[in-house]
Amino acid sequence: MATTAQLFEEPFDADEYIERLAWRTPGGGSKGGAEAFDPKRLLDEFKCHIEELKQLDEKIQRKVEKLEHQCHREAKEFAHKVQDLQRSNQVAFQHFQELDEHISYVATKVCHLGDQLEGVNTPRQRAVEAQRLMTYFNEFLDGDLRSDVFHNPDKIKEAADIIQKLHLIAQELPFDRFADVKAKIASKYHDLERQLIQEFTAAQRRGEIGRMREVAAVLLHFKGYAHCVDVYIKQCQEAHVREKLDETRHSDVEQYLKNLYDLYTRTTALATKLTEFNLGSDKHTFLSKLIKNIFSSYLESYINMEREYLRTRGAMILQRYYDSKNHQKRSLGSGSIQELKERIRQRTNLSLGPSIDTHGETFLSPELVVNLLQETRHAFERCHKLSDPSDLPKNAFSIFLLLVEHLCVEHIDYALEIGLAAIPSSDAKNANLYFLDVVQQANSIFHLFDKQFNDQLMPLISSSPKLAECLHKKKEVIEQMEVKLDTGIDRTLNCMVGQMKHILTEQKKTDFRPEDENNVMIQYTTACSKVCGYVSKQVEHVRKSMDGKNVDTVLAELGVRFHRLIHEHLQQFSYSSMGGMLAICDVAEYRRCAKDFRVPLVLQLFDTLHSLCNLLVVAPDNLKQVCSGEQLTNLDRNLLHAFVQLRVDYRSARLGRHFS
Repeated sequence: MATTAQLFEEPFDADEYIERLAWRTPGGGSKGGAEAFDPKRLLDEFKCHIEELKQLDEKIQRKVEKLEHQCHREAKEFAHKVQDLQRSNQVAFQHFQELDEHISYVATKVCHLGDQLEGVNTPRQRAVEAQRLMTYFNEFLDGDLRSDVFHNPDKIKEAADIIQKLHLIAQELPFDRFADVKAKIASKYHDLERQLIQEFTAAQRRGEIGRMREVAAVLLHFKGYAHCVDVYIKQCQEAHVREKLDETRHSDVEQYLKNLYDLYTRTTALATKLTEFNLGSDKHTFLSKLIKNIFSSYLESYINMEREYLRTRGAMILQRYYDSKNHQKRSLGSGSIQELKERIRQRTNLSLGPSIDTHGETFLSPELVVNLLQETRHAFERCHKLSDPSDLPKNAFSIFLLLVEHLCVEHIDYALEIGLAAIPSSDAKNANLYFLDVVQQANSIFHLFDKQFNDQLMPLISSSPKLAECLHKKKEVIEQMEVKLDTGIDRTLNCMVGQMKHILTEQKKTDFRPEDENNVMIQYTTACSKVCGYVSKQVEHVRKSMDGKNVDTVLAELGVRFHRLIHEHLQQFSYSSMGGMLAICDVAEYRRCAKDFRVPLVLQLFDTLHSLCNLLVVAPDNLKQVCSGEQLTNLDRNLLHAFVQLRVDYRSARLGRHFS
């Protein structure tokens, strides 16, 4: 169940869950990784996994039943306690009713007394208030605000109450006689209103809810109260965003980027919904400006943090993989010397150094590739949402370059270099050829890379000048990898031919000049049998490692080299009549093996070679007729003559006269 628990992580995504399970199953990927795609093996793995999930479900169900039983027991106990409390509550309620009746009686008496006192006190308070306002009005009229209430910041609440009332009184005064004093009162009104809003903002930032309540109660009677509401909403948004982002900005960049993307996405979605309401003619501009004010400081530094995170995360994923293989990355070198070695290797196929033994390891990991592509996919999604439209193509291109660096250069290209270094020399015996496995996995990985390029990067840059740069970079990467793939395949084919040549060294001269011409029981020689067996395995290996037209191209090249080797090999022997028949049988077996290539050119070459071998057994008088046959008529006469010279009776039968 450990595997299930690892796959079953939050947030759960069913598609990704199945995909990861398939990747972990040998033979379960799109091309099966190092093994061929095996649907039955994948089905068995799914059935086994389903059984594990059923066992987990039964375990959880038993736990649920246990908890339900415990819940029922505690519910009964709670019910008994509630009944006891209800009885106690009923007694208390009776006492409360008696107390309430007594309080009501006393309250009635108090209210009556209060009404009598208010009738006497209210006119007096109004007169005092009017006198006080007249005193302050005279100060504005004289232009000299002497009262401490207008200068003491601690009395701003009292000053606001006075100025608000004076402002209402000033509205009723005639403009021609009181224009100056009305202007002074209005100026002080707006000044106090501004101070109150600033005090409200400062209190909100300090988290002083009580002070905010006091200031808001004062501002309630001012015209700028609506602005106070706007400030409150803006501050609430900024405080929430700051709380979610600042705590992870430097401690957990991955979580910071996720939070930023989530908050910005939800905020823009909310703004879209708000546009459905009547917020004025410039509602879109207002909402956009509000969002920009909240997130501007975070969006300005977004792409730098995104790049730094991807650079660090990619390096960690790569290092974790190589550590799991107990592999210390080799320095592949740089500069003019390395470039010179690369050019020489491409042109001569020389190894330029001792080969290394990778023990069959390709150093390519489908799981690593999935992780890198997944991180990049999330980065493209964030880039699309968080980048300014004018910077989007540039930012997307920078993310693409990091993917190229980590996936194509640090992983695929490195694996190709290691694979090239591991290819043995062409004269090595019993060499294990793993480079074709590297080719297979590299092709599979690049298909995934190409899919992400088309599905996620192209929509972000398709209408910008960065499109040309991206396509050029992709072409450059492809060409660099193709050069190394072609070099590795070519050297691998040389190794195959070298192995065939080594097998053919077992061929004895007596194979084609048997001592007893009348007692030859074999259909073809042992060396021929071993070569054909080896070639068939390599053909199958090529088919599993390549796709599309590459299969035919590589098999055609291997077939041509195979034919050249056999052609040169046959010219090293002399043939008796029975030996010539054995040579024809060998070539017939080689031709049967060549049919596995499914390449017309290769089959044609071996058909021609088979016809050439007929020259080893044909009667001397029929040589001219055979050389004029359909298969041989277009061949060079010197080549035909060279084959005839291999006959042991060449001199005795004076066969050379047929070519003079």
